[in-house]
Amino acid sequence: VGVKESHQTTIFRIIAAILHLGNLEIQAERDGDACSISGEDEHLKNFCSLLGVEHSQMQHWLCHRK
Repeated sequence: VGVKESHQTTIFRIIAAILHLGNLEIQAERDGDACSISGEDEHLKNFCSLLGVEHSQMQHWLCHRK
């Protein structure tokens, strides 16, 4: 395909992270007005690890709009 191996690895990491993000279990709270994600969710841990983002911040901002 002509894509460098280093770029392929980066692309695979991003795709894997997106797939893990799709498997997160988000629990609705307060009649559907709020939500939460378990801090022990393996998919969230893998997502953060693959993208190099902070776990607690991602857990927070996936459930808050601002």
